[in-house]
Amino acid sequence: MKFLHTADWHIGRKLNGFSLLEEQKNAFKQIMKIAKDEEVDAIIIAGDLYDRSVPSVEAVALFNDMMLEMNLVSKFPVLAISGNHDSATRLDTGSPWLKAQQFHLHTQLEQAFEPVEINNTQFFLLPYFEPFHVREYFDDPSIKDIQSGMKLVVEKMKTIFDENKRHVLVGHFFAAGSLRSESETPVEVGGLDSVPLELLEDFDYVALGHLHDKNAIKKVETIQYSGALLKYSLSEEKQEKGVRIIELEEDKFTNRFIPMTPLRDVRKIEASFENLTSHKFYEGMNREDYVAISLTDTAIIPNALNELRKIYPFIISLERANNELKQLSLDKNSEKMAKLKPEALIADYFKEVTDKELSNQQKEWLNEAIIENRKEK
Repeated sequence: MKFLHTADWHIGRKLNGFSLLEEQKNAFKQIMKIAKDEEVDAIIIAGDLYDRSVPSVEAVALFNDMMLEMNLVSKFPVLAISGNHDSATRLDTGSPWLKAQQFHLHTQLEQAFEPVEINNTQFFLLPYFEPFHVREYFDDPSIKDIQSGMKLVVEKMKTIFDENKRHVLVGHFFAAGSLRSESETPVEVGGLDSVPLELLEDFDYVALGHLHDKNAIKKVETIQYSGALLKYSLSEEKQEKGVRIIELEEDKFTNRFIPMTPLRDVRKIEASFENLTSHKFYEGMNREDYVAISLTDTAIIPNALNELRKIYPFIISLERANNELKQLSLDKNSEKMAKLKPEALIADYFKEVTDKELSNQQKEWLNEAIIENRKEK
């Protein structure tokens, strides 16, 4: 059995106001090429198909086109689940027709106990759930958190295991020991939101979604996140995006990650305004990337953002490299602060922030401002 594992497409997502539909379309084309080149038996999408529970018309149209190409045209069986960003009710529409086309989209907890069988493998498709879903399904009021709920879910799945087949779990949750990125929505119930890896050890492979970093789990090769389709925040700048190709044989397990090249990368640039606008600086650089610019200048630069956008059209943020409020080096107990003259206090603060002394002209302006302020009082 050979299948492709992907997750967290977040179709319709925007990055600081910029639509990512074009980038998502490009990434999908790469996935299709990989699936065809690898001749996979199925494609897994482990949740968060859309970015919102009520996606835009454009997002729905794009996703429909993707599934048409993947499932009906290219004839790949698709095994997908709803994630915490998806509306389970909306995704469930038309599921009987989808199933007839080898498009298995599970959105309800009870469907997780109806494994999809392809070749010699049982796929258990577990959509995103909260403790109350499990509490209601098992009629067990003692279930208060994800961990206790997952224990019952896995126990029931194991009673359905066919001993002559391989067993794959597809889920969308936070596995213990993994790390989040800023673009992931925290899902916590009662302060206990993680699933222990030990609960998942009886599966031959666990295809996870929810966390955007493919390296979120480093301990167990058979329990892995594929990572998100694209870089969805600056915190993911260093993360490699792609898909996993999993092969399950009788005495062999293979997990390969195949990277993809984004249409536009996400990265941070720290430099002075002079350098940023110098042809020598940006020559050879992909200026179409999404960039977060950190200016090292201390002086005010009029209309900086508009000027920089003439060179870097996809700026997602602009800030000062030293914009954090630095503490004064003086002892700031209230008595000593009260004894400092405004001129000294401001001059010291200016030194701490800019690492420069006030010029004579700046001191004159400061004194004039202080005198004027006193007159107004």
